[in-house]
Amino acid sequence: MNRRNFLLGASALAVLAACGDSSKFIAYNGPPVTQIQIFKSKRMMYLLSGDEVLKSYDIALGGDPVGPKQFEGDGKTPEGLYYINRRNPNSAYYLSIGISYPTPQQVAYADSLGKKAGGDIFIHGRDGKNKGKGRDWTAGCIAVKDKEIREIYAMVRDGTPIFIFP
Repeated sequence: MNRRNFLLGASALAVLAACGDSSKFIAYNGPPVTQIQIFKSKRMMYLLSGDEVLKSYDIALGGDPVGPKQFEGDGKTPEGLYYINRRNPNSAYYLSIGISYPTPQQVAYADSLGKKAGGDIFIHGRDGKNKGKGRDWTAGCIAVKDKEIREIYAMVRDGTPIFIFP
């Protein structure tokens, strides 16, 4: 009886292993990511350790990618220096890591014009019903493929600076 249960369990594990790794979470043991650089005009994101590029990714941006984000609903991706400040393992977009937009100065500017600065800007995937269509489709976020956000989620730590260039 015990041998039969062992063989059934081993067979089940072999079948699962043959299906591939479906886990969203992977391990990363390489050099630390010390900064992220995003070049909106090139639609490229780079993960760096010091001055060495560890990884590069093609990205999608907000639906109106030219110019900095200033107000809620403007469809723009922010520009400037921010920090990774949160994670969402249950994102509607597979996985996501938060960007510290808006700064207090950006909030004050929007307030001075009677508007809201917006928020909830993330680097995220394209999961399920939310798969992006076209070149730039987000509401201001930075989108990559699901397999890429798995790598990014594993490699990048909270507090990492992110420079977003025009």
